[in-house]
Amino acid sequence: MRAAWYERNGPARDVLVVGEMPTPTPGPGEVLVRLATSGVNPSDWKTRGGSRPMVAPRVIPHSDGAGVIEAVGDGVDRARIGERVWIWNGQWKRPFGTAAGYIALPSPQAVRLPDGTSFEAGACLGIPALTAWRALQVDGGVAGQTVLVSGGAGAVGHYAVQMARLMGAKQVITTVSSADKAAHAGADHAIHYRSEDVAERVRELTGGRGVDRVVEVDLAANGALLPKIVRQDGICACYGSGKAEVTLPFGPMIVSGAAVRFFIVYELPEGARREGCAQLNAWMEQGKLTHAIGATLPLADIVAAHEAVEAGAVLGNVVLHC
Repeated sequence: MRAAWYERNGPARDVLVVGEMPTPTPGPGEVLVRLATSGVNPSDWKTRGGSRPMVAPRVIPHSDGAGVIEAVGDGVDRARIGERVWIWNGQWKRPFGTAAGYIALPSPQAVRLPDGTSFEAGACLGIPALTAWRALQVDGGVAGQTVLVSGGAGAVGHYAVQMARLMGAKQVITTVSSADKAAHAGADHAIHYRSEDVAERVRELTGGRGVDRVVEVDLAANGALLPKIVRQDGICACYGSGKAEVTLPFGPMIVSGAAVRFFIVYELPEGARREGCAQLNAWMEQGKLTHAIGATLPLADIVAAHEAVEAGAVLGNVVLHC
């Protein structure tokens, strides 16, 4: 099969290789998926760059993808053969991800893809869409609440703005860096954090109360804002940070009573994972989710794809055709 891989950490141009590798065989409880697409996420370039140790001497990157089940291992219903699927955790704690012609992985990690959803969209679900859902669902949900989505033009943020409305939020605010990103995010209100005082604008938009929940992409950059923008006993659902160490202002935070919920989409509890996958599929079957595909490239151009995601040069998800 055609595949992309790296055998050491480093810059994309220095370590990524495209070539031929043996097609895997599904083991017991596994399915073999002929991949149509592979999603490129920030965690993919960070892992390739060395943010996590190499899990094997050779790594095929990417956790997200979509395709068709071509074979199944022992213990898997043969009726799954021919099923269109989307994939989560393709390369999490295992060496062979979705940047390839095929992937063999446990059957539950290949989720039925609704008929009306493209393979390109399917490659955006495992990390961006499930992260957005979990950030809004955990600790009671957002029905009737005011939500601030940090970075609403990003892959997770774009889904989170939509899902907050679908989950019953009464007001969705986001922070952006440009007018184009504000339009892309589609929130009720967009705060231009480079030219506006975010805390002041949040107070204006919420009548001085603050938001019930923040969906946070970079706690290191925005942690000092939390006690200024979250209502008394509100919550920040944090899925990312631009730095390994985070500082929070203890006095203002303890007075606010605000909670910070940390989570990583790779390690969702089994029940939450099932619930999230089912909810995403239900929304897609109802035509309620918009998928922002910013660029599609062939697998041979994986270096350019990694560099584009690393540079933040594309508005929307970057997807490879396998």
